Amino acid sequence: MRIGFAALRAVVFLLMVAAVAVQLGTSIHSTSDRGGSVAGLVTNFFSFFTIDSNVLGIVVLGIGAVLLVVRRGDDPGWFTALRAAAVTYLVTTGVVYNLLLRNIPLPQGTTVGWSNEVLHVVAPLYLLIDWLFAPGRTPLRLRAVWGIAVFPIVWAIYTLIRAPFAAEPVSGKQPWYPYPFLNPQTSPNGYLSVAFYVVLIAVVILVAGYAVVWVSRRWNVTRRSDAVAGDDAVPDRRPAPTE
Repeated sequence: MRIGFAALRAVVFLLMVAAVAVQLGTSIHSTSDRGGSVAGLVTNFFSFFTIDSNVLGIVVLGIGAVLLVVRRGDDPGWFTALRAAAVTYLVTTGVVYNLLLRNIPLPQGTTVGWSNEVLHVVAPLYLLIDWLFAPGRTPLRLRAVWGIAVFPIVWAIYTLIRAPFAAEPVSGKQPWYPYPFLNPQTSPNGYLSVAFYVVLIAVVILVAGYAVVWVSRRWNVTRRSDAVAGDDAVPDRRPAPTE
């Protein structure tokens, strides 16, 4: 089982690396050909929550594949926490994209179709399946949810402060927002609409984060008899069978 999931992680790792790299390369080539700012394009590219969450997912899958091969028993606690964050962010990415952005036309000639599907559908689905069924997961404290929430909060603050001064790399038009629902100039009710979507996404992240942590504490047949006494208690951390 460990070797099987290690192989799956390696395959999805390579697929996600290719998806990010091909999309970035295509965007750079298109921007350069049109005389735009490549530096601005790269900064904007890594300002997308989708890209950030996928990069974290790549890191987690790369480390996770190695751990399944070289380590027996449970994963280190720090890795489970990092893995939980990646799962939460990618599940949120998948939910938000498919609910709010799926039907929005994408820039023709610069968006790589298969890459877009990998980043918004394949990666979130695999990370969720991996979290549920791959071995090595250790129980997390419920307060880990607040740690998971830190990056999205920082990203939202960064985005809302930077976007009014950021520019589209070819036309130089300002402002530049990574997602249309965050732009008060194009939202039906301005900042009120933006606030609604920010709160909605925050709720999705907190619910997803809580569900991910809950799974780590409860969904493990090898620890079915272990009880969680309270918010700061965790089940026995004795290594579970690896096969």
